[in-house]
Amino acid sequence: MAARRQVVEFEDHLPLMAEKLGEEGLMEELCNGFRLLMDPARGLITFDSLKRNAALLGLSALADDDLRAMLREGDGDGDGALNQLEFCVLMLRLSPQIMDAPRRWLDDAFRRTFGSPAGFMS
Repeated sequence: MAARRQVVEFEDHLPLMAEKLGEEGLMEELCNGFRLLMDPARGLITFDSLKRNAALLGLSALADDDLRAMLREGDGDGDGALNQLEFCVLMLRLSPQIMDAPRRWLDDAFRRTFGSPAGFMS
């Protein structure tokens, strides 16, 4: 029998959180999420700490390779773990909608300043 992969659906709640909490509140919640997932001894999100907490994220069905891929996606310094900054950047990267409003503001500013057509920055 062929192995089946479980598809994990991702619903992006970050833009809603940002709208409701504001900039400081969102960053505080991201930091709380980091602390929840990190290995307290190392102060980093490691494979083991992510695997241990996968059920909290609804990711308990993911294979170890998928969890490692998640870490690699955000691991900017190549140490195999996520520090707090890497985690926050990854969460924002996984939420492209969070940049929709600033992107529209930038498009509007360019259009007003330079007469560029809408979507210039897209």
